[in-house]
Order: sequence, then structure tokens, then C-alpha cells
Amino acid sequence: MQLSLHSDYALRILMALAASGRRLSVDDVARQFDISRNHLAKVAQELQAQGFITTTRGRNGGMELAQEPQDIIVGDVVRRFERLDGFVSCLGLGASDCVVNGVCGLKPALSGALDAFLAHLDTYRLADLTPNRKAFLARLEAVE
Repeated sequence: MQLSLHSDYALRILMALAASGRRLSVDDVARQFDISRNHLAKVAQELQAQGFITTTRGRNGGMELAQEPQDIIVGDVVRRFERLDGFVSCLGLGASDCVVNGVCGLKPALSGALDAFLAHLDTYRLADLTPNRKAFLARLEAVE
């Protein structure tokens, strides 16, 4: 399974904020990770809408975590940023157009794999993703 860029960028923003412990701008994070500022800004808006970050406009504005890093569950972030119901068409919310739907073992196999994937991510907190904050920040600053 591959996460979308949306999820990838959401996790990167959250990790940068958790490691820094301070307000960062979208430009800061885009530069540190060498990624698209425009796409990152859209992800930041969604992170704010989902309650993971707060944003402040203006000269000294930026993004901050809305919760403590140990309170943010990685699986929850992924669930909110991925379209998991469309992993394959038979897992979708609507009726599947697959001719073997209901007599095929693929749906329970993939559903179980997806559940295990998310359950594993649920064992991680945002704080777990940056255990060595100093080293993490040093790597990000080396890019600038």
C-alpha cells in the first residue's frame, strides 16, 4: 500500500511541528523537505480543519500543533487523509460491479490487511515519529 502525497505531507508537517515545538510557516516546512509549497498549503488547511493544527496569519504567523504530540495517533491521521473505502472497488461504500462479488475471497483478505495496517499505525503516536528531536531538526536544517 502506498500513502497519497496528501497523507505523506500531512505527516511531514506534523513531524516538523512536533520536533520543533514552535510555530513554523508553510514556507519553512516546504523548504526543509524540499516539497511543493502550494500542495503543502492545501494540506495545512485540511490539518487545521481536522483539528490537528492551528494557524495564525500575518507576519509572525504560521502553524502550531493543536494537540500534544503524544495525543495524536498516526492511524487517525491516515484515516482522515486517505480514501480507504476505495482501496479496491469491492471495499467501497456502494455496490460493487464485480461479477464475483460475494463469492470471492479477495474482499476479506484485503479488508483484513487494511485493518492490520491501520491497527499497526494506531500503536504509534506523533511523538514516536520524532524520538530524537535534535537529530531530526539537524537534518531538516541541513537542507536549508
